[in-house]
Amino acid sequence: MEFSEDTMTILRNFSGINQNIIIKQGNVLKTVSEAKNILASATISEEIPQDFGIYDLSEFIGVLSLVDTPNLNFETKDYVMISDSSGRSKIKYFFSSEDTLTTPSKDITMPECEVKFQLDNDVLNKLKKACSTLGHNEVSITNENNIIKLSVVDPQNSTSNVFSIDVDGEYPEGSTFNFMLNINNLKIIPGNYDVEISSKLISQFSNPESNVKYWIAVEKSSTFSS
Repeated sequence: MEFSEDTMTILRNFSGINQNIIIKQGNVLKTVSEAKNILASATISEEIPQDFGIYDLSEFIGVLSLVDTPNLNFETKDYVMISDSSGRSKIKYFFSSEDTLTTPSKDITMPECEVKFQLDNDVLNKLKKACSTLGHNEVSITNENNIIKLSVVDPQNSTSNVFSIDVDGEYPEGSTFNFMLNINNLKIIPGNYDVEISSKLISQFSNPESNVKYWIAVEKSSTFSS
């Protein structure tokens, strides 16, 4: 079997969330950060024939790049044979014991979400650039004048510079909120996302174009009142 470029993009992204992964039989890839504050799931076009563990996902991706058009042949439960298009170059890559790896223990069932908005790739890039330029790590999500506002802030300094941008969305009438997200936790594939946030301090980022979802913890300093 061969991994499509879309699948490779997902694997590269997942390696930034957690360096190890357990790939399950089927067509769904999942990973969770060591701190358990980021969980991601993606549906891929390939059908994985068996479960296997990868201790260093970045290394595995690098190994695939050693040959052109890598073809994966799952010969045993201990290793995969990776060959090039001619079949002359081969790599015997051994799997890791699943006991030593981090894997999601269960799926997340999202609680009722009070705030929903659209986050397009342009806005996401502006937020990341603003965080880098201003030296802030926090994104504040509030409602001001009946508009959802995303602001790059330093919550520890009320006189620090602030970048903000308005987005389209919805929330309960009369509610006030200030949900805080750490920009370092937004380890998501570039694209357009439907974002949902619950007062239970969990957010969901859904990208329908790439069939990938992320569940990212909201900072404990967040507030919501209806």
